[in-house]
Amino acid sequence: MPAKRRSPTKAEIEAIFDAFSAHDPEPKGELDYVNLFTLLVAVVLSAQATDVGVNKATKALFAIADTPEKMVALGEDGIREHIKTIGLYRNKAKNVFLLSKALIADHNSAVPDSREALEKLPGVGRKTANVVLNIGFGQPTIAVDTHLFRVGNRTGIAPGKTPLAVELSLLKRVPKRHLLHAHHWLILHGRYICKARKPECYHCIISQWCRYEPKTAGPKSPG
Repeated sequence: MPAKRRSPTKAEIEAIFDAFSAHDPEPKGELDYVNLFTLLVAVVLSAQATDVGVNKATKALFAIADTPEKMVALGEDGIREHIKTIGLYRNKAKNVFLLSKALIADHNSAVPDSREALEKLPGVGRKTANVVLNIGFGQPTIAVDTHLFRVGNRTGIAPGKTPLAVELSLLKRVPKRHLLHAHHWLILHGRYICKARKPECYHCIISQWCRYEPKTAGPKSPG
Protein backbone atom coordinates (compact mmCIF):
# COMPACT_ATOMS: atom_id res chain seq x y z
CA MET A 1 0.00 0.00 0.00
CA PRO A 2 1.88 3.10 -1.18
CA ALA A 3 2.08 5.80 1.48
CA LYS A 4 4.14 8.82 2.39
CA ARG A 5 6.59 8.29 5.22
CA ARG A 6 5.12 10.85 7.61
CA SER A 7 1.92 9.89 9.38
CA PRO A 8 -0.76 12.54 9.85
CA THR A 9 -0.14 14.78 12.85
CA LYS A 10 -2.41 14.83 15.88
CA ALA A 11 -4.06 17.98 14.54
CA GLU A 12 -4.55 16.39 11.13
CA ILE A 13 -6.09 13.27 12.65
CA GLU A 14 -8.49 15.48 14.59
CA ALA A 15 -9.37 17.25 11.34
CA ILE A 16 -9.96 13.90 9.63
CA PHE A 17 -12.44 12.71 12.24
CA ASP A 18 -14.07 16.12 12.49
CA ALA A 19 -14.67 15.85 8.74
CA PHE A 20 -16.17 12.38 9.10
CA SER A 21 -18.40 13.65 11.90
CA ALA A 22 -19.60 16.67 9.93
CA HIS A 23 -20.36 14.48 6.93
CA ASP A 24 -22.14 11.71 8.85
CA PRO A 25 -22.81 12.57 12.52
CA GLU A 26 -24.53 9.27 13.40
CA PRO A 27 -23.06 6.49 11.23
CA LYS A 28 -24.80 3.14 11.34
CA GLY A 29 -23.70 -0.40 10.59
CA GLU A 30 -25.36 -2.03 7.60
CA LEU A 31 -26.36 -5.34 9.18
CA ASP A 32 -30.06 -5.79 9.93
CA TYR A 33 -31.07 -7.02 13.41
CA VAL A 34 -34.00 -6.73 15.81
CA ASN A 35 -32.32 -7.12 19.21
CA LEU A 36 -28.96 -7.82 20.83
CA PHE A 37 -29.16 -11.53 20.15
CA THR A 38 -29.87 -11.12 16.44
CA LEU A 39 -27.13 -8.47 16.26
CA LEU A 40 -24.67 -11.02 17.63
CA VAL A 41 -25.85 -13.69 15.19
CA ALA A 42 -25.70 -11.29 12.23
CA VAL A 43 -22.14 -10.27 13.05
CA VAL A 44 -21.05 -13.90 13.40
CA LEU A 45 -22.59 -14.66 10.01
CA SER A 46 -20.94 -11.64 8.38
CA ALA A 47 -17.40 -13.07 8.58
CA GLN A 48 -16.10 -13.39 5.01
CA ALA A 49 -19.53 -12.41 3.68
CA THR A 50 -21.18 -9.17 2.59
CA ASP A 51 -23.69 -7.38 4.79
CA VAL A 52 -26.15 -7.41 1.90
CA GLY A 53 -25.89 -11.18 1.59
CA VAL A 54 -26.27 -11.68 5.33
CA ASN A 55 -29.33 -9.42 5.46
CA LYS A 56 -31.03 -11.40 2.71
CA ALA A 57 -30.48 -14.66 4.58
CA THR A 58 -31.39 -13.42 8.05
CA LYS A 59 -34.65 -11.69 7.14
CA ALA A 60 -36.59 -14.95 7.26
CA LEU A 61 -34.38 -16.47 9.97
CA PHE A 62 -34.91 -13.65 12.45
CA ALA A 63 -38.64 -13.62 11.76
CA ILE A 64 -38.91 -17.05 13.36
CA ALA A 65 -35.84 -17.20 15.63
CA ASP A 66 -35.08 -13.95 17.44
CA THR A 67 -34.11 -15.50 20.80
CA PRO A 68 -31.57 -18.14 21.79
CA GLU A 69 -34.40 -20.53 22.71
CA LYS A 70 -36.07 -20.20 19.31
CA MET A 71 -32.74 -20.62 17.54
CA VAL A 72 -32.00 -23.82 19.49
CA ALA A 73 -35.50 -25.10 18.75
CA LEU A 74 -34.92 -24.45 15.05
CA GLY A 75 -31.88 -26.71 15.24
CA GLU A 76 -28.61 -26.71 13.38
CA ASP A 77 -30.23 -28.15 10.25
CA GLY A 78 -32.92 -25.49 10.26
CA ILE A 79 -30.39 -22.70 10.72
CA ARG A 80 -28.29 -24.13 7.92
CA GLU A 81 -31.25 -24.09 5.52
CA HIS A 82 -31.83 -20.40 6.18
CA ILE A 83 -28.21 -19.30 5.73
CA LYS A 84 -27.02 -21.62 2.94
CA THR A 85 -26.51 -18.66 0.60
CA ILE A 86 -23.77 -17.33 2.90
CA GLY A 87 -20.16 -18.44 2.65
CA LEU A 88 -19.02 -21.03 5.20
CA TYR A 89 -22.67 -21.58 6.11
CA ARG A 90 -22.23 -25.08 7.54
CA ASN A 91 -19.71 -24.03 10.16
CA LYS A 92 -21.60 -20.80 10.85
CA ALA A 93 -24.86 -22.70 11.43
CA LYS A 94 -23.05 -24.90 13.94
CA ASN A 95 -21.62 -21.86 15.73
CA VAL A 96 -24.97 -20.06 15.87
CA PHE A 97 -26.61 -23.15 17.31
CA LEU A 98 -23.87 -23.64 19.91
CA LEU A 99 -23.63 -19.99 20.91
CA SER A 100 -27.40 -19.93 21.40
CA LYS A 101 -27.12 -22.92 23.74
CA ALA A 102 -24.23 -21.22 25.57
CA LEU A 103 -26.22 -18.02 26.06
CA ILE A 104 -29.07 -20.01 27.61
CA ALA A 105 -26.79 -22.09 29.83
CA ASP A 106 -24.27 -19.47 30.92
CA HIS A 107 -25.89 -16.03 30.54
CA ASN A 108 -29.60 -16.48 31.24
CA SER A 109 -30.23 -16.04 27.48
CA ALA A 110 -28.75 -12.53 27.49
CA VAL A 111 -25.86 -11.30 25.35
CA PRO A 112 -22.96 -10.45 27.70
CA ASP A 113 -21.48 -6.95 27.65
CA SER A 114 -17.81 -7.86 28.09
CA ARG A 115 -15.27 -8.83 25.45
CA GLU A 116 -13.97 -11.70 27.57
CA ALA A 117 -17.41 -13.31 27.87
CA LEU A 118 -18.28 -12.71 24.23
CA GLU A 119 -15.04 -14.25 22.97
CA LYS A 120 -15.82 -17.46 24.86
CA LEU A 121 -18.90 -17.99 22.68
CA PRO A 122 -18.57 -20.27 19.62
CA GLY A 123 -17.75 -18.33 16.47
CA VAL A 124 -17.02 -15.06 18.28
CA GLY A 125 -13.58 -13.51 17.89
CA ARG A 126 -12.21 -10.11 18.86
CA LYS A 127 -13.63 -8.31 15.83
CA THR A 128 -17.13 -9.73 16.34
CA ALA A 129 -17.01 -8.90 20.05
CA ASN A 130 -15.94 -5.34 19.30
CA VAL A 131 -18.81 -4.82 16.86
CA VAL A 132 -21.36 -6.11 19.37
CA LEU A 133 -19.89 -4.02 22.19
CA ASN A 134 -19.92 -0.91 20.02
CA ILE A 135 -23.34 -1.20 18.37
CA GLY A 136 -25.16 -3.09 21.08
CA PHE A 137 -23.71 -1.53 24.21
CA GLY A 138 -22.35 1.82 23.05
CA GLN A 139 -18.76 1.04 24.00
CA PRO A 140 -15.98 2.91 22.10
CA THR A 141 -14.40 -0.17 20.53
CA ILE A 142 -12.69 -0.48 17.16
CA ALA A 143 -13.59 -3.48 14.99
CA VAL A 144 -10.89 -3.93 12.34
CA ASP A 145 -12.11 -5.61 9.17
CA THR A 146 -10.34 -5.67 5.79
CA HIS A 147 -11.72 -2.22 4.89
CA LEU A 148 -10.61 -0.57 8.10
CA PHE A 149 -7.23 -2.31 7.99
CA ARG A 150 -6.68 -0.92 4.49
CA VAL A 151 -7.77 2.60 5.39
CA GLY A 152 -5.67 2.68 8.55
CA ASN A 153 -2.55 1.74 6.60
CA ARG A 154 -3.22 3.57 3.37
CA THR A 155 -4.05 6.92 4.96
CA GLY A 156 -1.32 6.67 7.56
CA ILE A 157 -3.84 7.23 10.36
CA ALA A 158 -2.99 3.91 12.01
CA PRO A 159 -0.39 1.84 10.17
CA GLY A 160 0.06 -1.71 11.39
CA LYS A 161 0.96 -5.17 10.16
CA THR A 162 -1.92 -6.88 11.98
CA PRO A 163 -5.55 -6.00 12.70
CA LEU A 164 -4.74 -5.82 16.42
CA ALA A 165 -1.88 -3.39 15.79
CA VAL A 166 -4.19 -1.14 13.75
CA GLU A 167 -6.90 -1.38 16.43
CA LEU A 168 -4.55 -0.44 19.27
CA SER A 169 -3.06 2.40 17.24
CA LEU A 170 -6.51 3.82 16.53
CA LEU A 171 -7.51 3.61 20.18
CA LYS A 172 -4.49 5.80 20.98
CA ARG A 173 -4.78 8.23 18.08
CA VAL A 174 -8.49 8.83 17.51
CA PRO A 175 -9.79 11.79 19.55
CA LYS A 176 -11.85 10.46 22.46
CA ARG A 177 -14.92 12.42 21.36
CA HIS A 178 -14.93 10.46 18.11
CA LEU A 179 -14.05 6.96 19.36
CA LEU A 180 -17.63 5.67 19.49
CA HIS A 181 -18.21 6.20 15.76
CA ALA A 182 -14.64 5.86 14.45
CA HIS A 183 -14.84 2.26 13.28
CA HIS A 184 -18.10 2.88 11.40
CA TRP A 185 -16.67 5.89 9.60
CA LEU A 186 -13.51 4.05 8.61
CA ILE A 187 -15.28 0.86 7.51
CA LEU A 188 -17.83 2.75 5.41
CA HIS A 189 -15.06 4.92 3.97
CA GLY A 190 -13.13 1.82 2.94
CA ARG A 191 -16.23 0.13 1.54
CA TYR A 192 -17.44 3.01 -0.63
CA ILE A 193 -14.58 5.48 -1.18
CA CYS A 194 -11.15 4.09 -0.27
CA LYS A 195 -11.70 0.88 -2.23
CA ALA A 196 -8.97 -1.72 -2.58
CA ARG A 197 -8.43 -1.60 -6.33
CA LYS A 198 -9.70 1.81 -7.38
CA PRO A 199 -9.95 4.25 -4.49
CA GLU A 200 -12.18 7.18 -5.37
CA CYS A 201 -9.84 9.87 -4.14
CA TYR A 202 -11.49 12.50 -6.34
CA HIS A 203 -14.42 12.80 -3.95
CA CYS A 204 -12.77 11.76 -0.68
CA ILE A 205 -13.56 14.14 2.17
CA ILE A 206 -10.22 13.49 3.90
CA SER A 207 -7.92 13.49 0.85
CA GLN A 208 -6.06 16.62 1.93
CA TRP A 209 -4.75 14.85 5.03
CA CYS A 210 -4.36 11.36 3.56
CA ARG A 211 -0.86 9.96 2.99
CA TYR A 212 -1.84 7.68 0.11
CA GLU A 213 -0.14 8.30 -3.21
CA PRO A 214 -0.82 8.41 -6.04
CA LYS A 215 -4.30 9.89 -5.72
CA THR A 216 -6.85 8.40 -8.11
CA ALA A 217 -8.08 10.85 -10.73
CA GLY A 218 -11.78 11.31 -11.30
CA PRO A 219 -13.70 9.82 -14.22
CA LYS A 220 -13.11 11.54 -17.54
CA SER A 221 -15.87 13.69 -18.95
CA PRO A 222 -17.51 12.28 -22.11
CA GLY A 223 -16.32 13.78 -25.35
